[in-house]
Amino acid sequence: MAGHCRRLERDVAACATPAPAPQWAGIVKLTRRSDNALPPACADERTRGVQPPKDPPQPLPTAMQQDPSAPSLTPAAVLAPAEEATRALPIWLARDADFLREAPLSEAQKTWLTAQGFKGARLSHVLLPAADGRLAGVVLGIGIERGDPMERAELALGALAGLLPPALYRLADAVPNPALAAVAWGLGAYRFQRFRTATATAWGARLATPAGVDRQAALALIEGVWLGRDLINAPASALGPEELEDAVRRLAARHGAEVTSVVGDALLANNFPMLHAVGRASSRPPRMIELCWGRPGARRVSLVGKGICFDTGGLDIKPAAGMLLMKKDMGGAASALALGHMVMARGLDVRLRILVPAAENSIAGNAMRPGDVLMSRAGATVEIGNTDAEGRLVLADALTLADAEGPELLASFATLTGAARVALGPDLPPFFTDDEALAAALADAARTVCDPLWRMPLWRGYEARLDSTVADMSNVSEGPFAGSVIAALFLRRFVKRARRFVHLDIYGWRAGGKPSEPKGGEPQGARALFELLATGALS
Repeated sequence: MAGHCRRLERDVAACATPAPAPQWAGIVKLTRRSDNALPPACADERTRGVQPPKDPPQPLPTAMQQDPSAPSLTPAAVLAPAEEATRALPIWLARDADFLREAPLSEAQKTWLTAQGFKGARLSHVLLPAADGRLAGVVLGIGIERGDPMERAELALGALAGLLPPALYRLADAVPNPALAAVAWGLGAYRFQRFRTATATAWGARLATPAGVDRQAALALIEGVWLGRDLINAPASALGPEELEDAVRRLAARHGAEVTSVVGDALLANNFPMLHAVGRASSRPPRMIELCWGRPGARRVSLVGKGICFDTGGLDIKPAAGMLLMKKDMGGAASALALGHMVMARGLDVRLRILVPAAENSIAGNAMRPGDVLMSRAGATVEIGNTDAEGRLVLADALTLADAEGPELLASFATLTGAARVALGPDLPPFFTDDEALAAALADAARTVCDPLWRMPLWRGYEARLDSTVADMSNVSEGPFAGSVIAALFLRRFVKRARRFVHLDIYGWRAGGKPSEPKGGEPQGARALFELLATGALS
């Protein structure tokens, strides 16, 4: 019997043994602690892993490189100070053709609208000429309300940001939420131009911040979303784990935050075995990136964002169609960083901690295999039922680290399951929490800022579907049903001490065609969570 127990101990220890070394093995170094205890949050004494040497990068074409003299498209460039409204062109809002009866327009302008067939249909717009032929203003159709929460008048303004000719504009009509209108304009003005060989030009259409709106507050939200979009839209060739860390460091430098990272084989020495297992097949080393900011005594808010910079599916490889958008598999990290920027830019009184487990799920001889058993940071073993369910593995190690200090709020963002899209579609991400007050407050915040979320259950009846015959748990269910719920249940197993926990299963992408939502990456949930924190709904 004693011999049998010793064999079991050896087998479990083997779960944490690395597979054959990747190209970067042995290059990355990090000062090792004398024990394997959980590291203190934001500990200054942690040493960052030495970066492995890289092949010299191929230079981009000259037009793709940043030109300091080139005109810049920035949130501040498209949202002007309120004081400039006195010289701005008016934007009138029309719900239907009856607008013409009361509109403060000249008879010639009304005749022009009639000749254009304008009836106030949603998102239709007409440029109004002055008597001398110059532009005098714009009429935007906002249509009749149909109960769609995303068809608010404020959001319609975002459609104009990319359509109007160069000029300074102002809202001539009152809207229920002018701050949302300002943000919508900024979101609609976004363009991803980094890899276009044609010279980028500054955006010509600018909106004067509506009266009574805090421009800096609006800019913080717009900048955060633009940051998240930029990260998601970048191709994996330009944004691997190291480049994602660089982005975190740039964000930290802007706000005076601290950043540490654990890189490559140092992940094993510092007890992040599942993150290492997921990323070890890539030539670009995985890493745990940590940002900390804020007053030490403030309430602790921890964000964890999935940072899989490209996902092949691993040995359970995805088909071509399923791999095409996998540059966005770090959308959870982008959302967490977008929210982090909003929090830091507005100076919220919180102790903010952002953890980004960054890796590529690649294919090589040392890739993790279906049926492998991994040791987690929490000490539980996990059988790999599918290598394409890698996101929950890296999140589990990060959540264990974040949870150790018992934050008041722990939130995870991840492009985690296709099942969430089957259930709710791409535009309505589900969130999961056991906390009723948090669920109600988050749902209300999401409605207020038009960053839609929908609660789904952490149904305990599905816990058994994570059972494994060879390990403490499997990373997937054997059946095809309730995939998003089961993934959330898996993550919750690694949260023990946090006062409140919420998981957002986002899509991270917009198909385009809607106001304020150009085609491309989208850090879903970031504005909703910020509204929750900024209003102090859970204080």
